[in-house]
Amino acid sequence: MSDVTEGNRQGRDFVHLHIHTEYSLLDGACRIDQLMDRVKECGQNAIAITDHGVMYGCVQFYKAAKKAGIKPIIGCEVYVATRTRFDKVNKIDGNNHLILLCKNETGYKNLIKMVSAAFVEGFYSKPRVDKQLLEQYHEGLICLSACLAGEIPQAILAGDYERAKATALWYQDLFGKGNYYIELQDHGLEEDTIVLPQLIKLARGTGIPMAATNDSHYLRKDDAKMQSILLCIQTGKTIQDADRMEFQTDEFYVKTTDEMYELFAMVPEACANTQKIADQCNFDFDFGHTKIPYYKAPNGMDNQEFFEKLCWDGLERRYGPDVPQSNKDRLTYEIGVVKSMGYTNYYLIVWDYINYAKSQGIPVGPGRGSGAGSIAAYCVGITDIDPIRYNLIFERFLNPERVSMPDFDVDFCYERRQEVIDYVNRKYGADHVAQIVTFGTMAARNAIRDVGRVMGMPYQSVDVVAKQVPMELKMTLKRALEVSPELKRMYDSDPQVTELIDTALKVEGMPRHASTHAAGVVITPEPTDYYLPLATNDGLPVTQFNMTEIEELGLLKMDFLGLRTLTVIRDAEAAIQKKDPSFSIRKLDYDDAATYKMLGQGETEGVFQLESSGMKQVLVGLQPQNLEDVIALISLYRPGPMDSIPTYLRNRHEPDKISYKTPQLAHILDVTNGCIVYQEQVMQIFRELAGFSFGQADNVRRAMSKKKHAVMEAEREHFVHGCTEPGHECPGCVANGISEKVANEIYDEMSSFASYAFNKSHAACYAYVAFQTAYLKCHYPSEFMAALLTSVLDNTDKVIEYSGECARLGIKVLPPDVNISNGGFTADNGKIRFGLNAVKNVGRNLIERVVEERKEKPYSNLYDFCKRMHGTELNRRAVECLIKAGAFDSMGVNRHSLVEAVDGIIKSVESDSRRNLEGQLDLFSVMGGESQTSDTDSYEIKPFPEYSHTELLQQEKEVSGLYLSGHPLDAYREQSVRFASNSIKELTGEDAHKLDGNHVRIVCTIVKNRMMTTKSNTMMAFTSVEDLTGTMEVIVFPRVLDTFRDALKENAVVVIEGRLSVREDEPSKLMAESISPIEGYDPKRPQANRPNLMRDAAQRLYVRLPSRSCPEYAKVINLLEIFDGDMPVIFYLEDVKQKLAAPRRLYASGHPLLLQELKRLLGERNVATK
Repeated sequence: MSDVTEGNRQGRDFVHLHIHTEYSLLDGACRIDQLMDRVKECGQNAIAITDHGVMYGCVQFYKAAKKAGIKPIIGCEVYVATRTRFDKVNKIDGNNHLILLCKNETGYKNLIKMVSAAFVEGFYSKPRVDKQLLEQYHEGLICLSACLAGEIPQAILAGDYERAKATALWYQDLFGKGNYYIELQDHGLEEDTIVLPQLIKLARGTGIPMAATNDSHYLRKDDAKMQSILLCIQTGKTIQDADRMEFQTDEFYVKTTDEMYELFAMVPEACANTQKIADQCNFDFDFGHTKIPYYKAPNGMDNQEFFEKLCWDGLERRYGPDVPQSNKDRLTYEIGVVKSMGYTNYYLIVWDYINYAKSQGIPVGPGRGSGAGSIAAYCVGITDIDPIRYNLIFERFLNPERVSMPDFDVDFCYERRQEVIDYVNRKYGADHVAQIVTFGTMAARNAIRDVGRVMGMPYQSVDVVAKQVPMELKMTLKRALEVSPELKRMYDSDPQVTELIDTALKVEGMPRHASTHAAGVVITPEPTDYYLPLATNDGLPVTQFNMTEIEELGLLKMDFLGLRTLTVIRDAEAAIQKKDPSFSIRKLDYDDAATYKMLGQGETEGVFQLESSGMKQVLVGLQPQNLEDVIALISLYRPGPMDSIPTYLRNRHEPDKISYKTPQLAHILDVTNGCIVYQEQVMQIFRELAGFSFGQADNVRRAMSKKKHAVMEAEREHFVHGCTEPGHECPGCVANGISEKVANEIYDEMSSFASYAFNKSHAACYAYVAFQTAYLKCHYPSEFMAALLTSVLDNTDKVIEYSGECARLGIKVLPPDVNISNGGFTADNGKIRFGLNAVKNVGRNLIERVVEERKEKPYSNLYDFCKRMHGTELNRRAVECLIKAGAFDSMGVNRHSLVEAVDGIIKSVESDSRRNLEGQLDLFSVMGGESQTSDTDSYEIKPFPEYSHTELLQQEKEVSGLYLSGHPLDAYREQSVRFASNSIKELTGEDAHKLDGNHVRIVCTIVKNRMMTTKSNTMMAFTSVEDLTGTMEVIVFPRVLDTFRDALKENAVVVIEGRLSVREDEPSKLMAESISPIEGYDPKRPQANRPNLMRDAAQRLYVRLPSRSCPEYAKVINLLEIFDGDMPVIFYLEDVKQKLAAPRRLYASGHPLLLQELKRLLGERNVATK
């Protein structure tokens, strides 16, 4: 019997079996975290989840229900194809809804098979199952006939009662008696009044039982508005739009038991049946049992034996013949833990694909995450960082006292990561491997923007509110209202903002769309859809459960990450080996003084993890001496721990200021100048001061970082006074001679720092890569910078920034050359050559042919080049682009002459090749005694004077996106320094948000103008500009454009003043207030820089009119708009006896026709120019 509660006064039984959570994306609004409280409020003790076509939310829903003591029923409202799931014809193939609920494990396995097939095979605007799937997989499921979109209500609405009846009997027959119900709903829609009586009649006529549901899309009646806002976010409409697909009533909520019984008073059994259904549904997820694929060792060897052999062989390879005993003990211990926890296969699978990558020459990172703490991983070659040397702890990765899936994340070369995933697909079978879903959620600022748009508020006013939410990780609206006084003030004083934020609070954190996790891959022993439902994204299978849920279900997930830096290191190493074959990145000296000196000078552009401006300052302050310093910096330079950087630096330079609360701390904290920086140090303190095992220490560290206060207080007692529980014995600090007061102080310090403390293993891996890039930059700058530039070819800003760094290092960046350049940038005798890939309209295949063909002998001239490339993708445009980029400069003919010659050369080459085809010996020409010299390798190129310097630069920009042989600003470097308040890099870099709203002034060159017409029919411009540090967009509003239009010429060098606007999800923009040519610019008298045509014009046009309201006025304006020009216009209005200067857009051309028309309209004496 149900409890008697507010929503269930008579203790009757009812269960909601039709519920759309937030995972019916941008449609359902029953938030799982609030749903359970609502169910209790309604007096019910079980609840189903039936999202549209998906099972995204099932695990989260299951856990929330169990936690609240409510019975979860796993289900789905599937879409059934009108024909089969393979038929996909527009306007013919639609779908009907159907509710399926799992009775048991069989039902769940069948449901996930169907839901997966609906995506993989049946997707046609929606994921669709069909009758054939239902016939194959109906066992273990209860089926309800669904809402108005179900097959039976649709037949009734079409007036075909017989078809409705036949369909119902087909389903009853398929699912079996007692497993199929006619679903009754009543939301007060007019269709309900037609359908409901017919459904009851049908049920009574056929004996099929009924079940009452409510198509719940939100929790309470007053949430209807929020749900319609969600729908509008989905469809891009605003609430004011009349044609919303909105539910016409507000009855689609989770109703109380009493409300449901009142609604269906004529058929109370339909309500009572829902409890019967709930009683039959007993499915539980299986958490925590690992399901790792079996790794087959070679030659029939036992895989445990194979793993141990790999470990011991590797130990000797890593540490030489005299391995310290402590390392052997640690390896023995680790092998034991891995074996007892059942992770041997896991290590082998990871070893196998890393081994494959290395054998294929695919660069692999040294490791990342806590895995680097394992000596076994180091020995077999999964990681490349010595855990003993850097004090990395194995239990931080695999804790024997806490059963959870370990996690090796592996970085691969960005360009070749897919090859490794393909290998895993081949090895384990494509149906055993899937990528993992991740949900884009509406974070605080985005929720405000989405809701504001839907409410129809003007963009500017929403932007002002959104900007008040601080840009921090994990920022929520609730927290923003506490920390931002300005936001709170707006919220309290402006009713529109109150509504905006209240609504945003309701949608904040809801999933907005499903996408694929960048790196996660799951590998399963049986095909993936045996364990979990699949969806598709861009045609590829993705799991419907997220990372953490997959781990909880005990499935094996791997992270395959693409890291561009590894590609850079590989390219640089290959280039260095050309001149020094003995060089290898594996043999670096990690104590190289020159490299640390360079880091201490803050010269870190392009150095992994260390290139931000803030990081440079800290490097200069620290003067790093060794890798431990770099590890510490990478750990400290993040929000939170940043506050302890000053202490860290002070202690570094004045070691006598360091004081330890107890001497035992000294050797744990000396590597980090007396500060707690790493999670590993927290674990060491527990172990050494209080005698905890590393496993227990890791558990407390986790509790601290998640701020679980109850656990923390219990463990404080153990830390200070010890513990005698069997299996958890430890002496505690007091027994080790540390006073209770000091022990408590140390515990407090650890607690406050634990949530910031960083995983040292991860930082060590990244420091290792950072050092490699720094070493290359220090000792082989041109090879390193060339590799770095190649990796950012598609990002003009970065190319500009790194080219600037080359200039600072004194490395010349030369234009491309068909005889020297490859696809990417190449180092060439201490200089860098531009890559041919940077030239537009030149395909990759053509570049490969160019490089291949010149191996025999270089190209002697343009004609020779075209002749040898004939028959490839070579066309006129490609050749012109290569010329304009300077790829033929070394051949002694200027670019202008070459461009003019292209057509002739290509025609000549084509006719030569035709002649050769038609027959080598043309009898007539031999008989006529003509010599065969017409087929020579020369072509007379007619000389033209070279283009001007400005034109050359403009063409380079056009064909490569970059200025190659110089920069328009080169001539103005000195003025740039004087006039500019900021460089573009400062306005677009990581600290740009600090300048948001400031007035700034930049000196730049105009790259491109995009004109747009505004809603009020005036013109505005989006202008891209660049200086020597980067590029940005400038927005020129109509009023400003009107005044400064003449300065906005492409390739002009200008001074732009304006206000900076920085938004979180897009690049910074500059709102221009004035744009002046750099010639004659005077920063002291800003007004003098305004173009003043009125003052400077040779002639002005005077027009006398009776008044502004006279009929001629409009005609005159019209004429002036047609004859647009630079002549200022002055009106004289007779009624008010006043002169009026016309706005800039009405300035006229002095065309005789205009004057003639004006005189005809107003009379000779009312029009004059002077």
